[in-house]
Amino acid sequence: MGRRYDTISFLTDYGTTDEFVGVVKSVIRDIASHAVVIDLTHDIAPFDIRAGSLALARSISYVPSGIVLASVDLGIGSVRRCVAIEVADGEGVIIGPDNGVLAPAVAMAGGAGRSVVLDNAEFHLAAPGAPFAGRDILGPVAAHLCNGVDLMELGEAIDPALLLPATVPLPRDEADAVVAEVLWVDRFGNAQLNVGPEEIARLGEHIRISVGELHGTPMSRVGRRVETFESLGNGALALIIDSYGMIAMCIEGRSAAEELRIGPSDQVVMEQVEDDNPGSAGDATGVTQPVSITSPVNLRISR
Repeated sequence: MGRRYDTISFLTDYGTTDEFVGVVKSVIRDIASHAVVIDLTHDIAPFDIRAGSLALARSISYVPSGIVLASVDLGIGSVRRCVAIEVADGEGVIIGPDNGVLAPAVAMAGGAGRSVVLDNAEFHLAAPGAPFAGRDILGPVAAHLCNGVDLMELGEAIDPALLLPATVPLPRDEADAVVAEVLWVDRFGNAQLNVGPEEIARLGEHIRISVGELHGTPMSRVGRRVETFESLGNGALALIIDSYGMIAMCIEGRSAAEELRIGPSDQVVMEQVEDDNPGSAGDATGVTQPVSITSPVNLRISR
């Protein structure tokens, strides 16, 4: 017997219109009635591995010890293999598809320990047709782990170095600017960037924000670095350190993303304000960093 767990943190791109989430939770309840399932989110855009990996990485520092079940881009009848990865010396197990969605969270949890491919059908449900991995593999496996089934019983051991990595975008310093990228837009329209406060400190309090170069509709506005919305007038663009320690572009009571016409993956050029001319925004070449799940990595997503 392995360690018993009592919590499953659950993240998917299933949405809540169909019965998918409820069915998976029902399967878990039937096998491990003591387990509590925490819904992190089920509104990741379908097939959006990047958004799923970033949401999981933002969450991982706050979930309780136990199982983390993440299913993104794993549809009905998928042939993509599913894996389970032990983290934090057994304090948790992260399970999901081997498509990179797990890698940033595993890295932030301290790196991968024991890892297996979930290929032991003894711990799956039999599917009446094409398998639905959440219902037939991931949900049952999460429940069996909660009941104390040892990780190594669930399938063949695998070297974590062979699991698919993810990539996270890095900001780029230019002579007079920092070229950043939008990581995430929350439901309020606040746009989180892939920069921390130390990376734009040299630009001063007032920073010229240029967006749209990649789409042919450039726009420029001046934003101000503040600690709270109350420091600004109505409609002003704020650069705030958000709850994850990253810089976010915000407008009180309105959507900064809508006003700036930006979304995840869009480029944002940040320059020190010297005059009314936005100046050169630099080229549009992005930079990414591969993220392996085999060792701890500071992704600058959470502090």
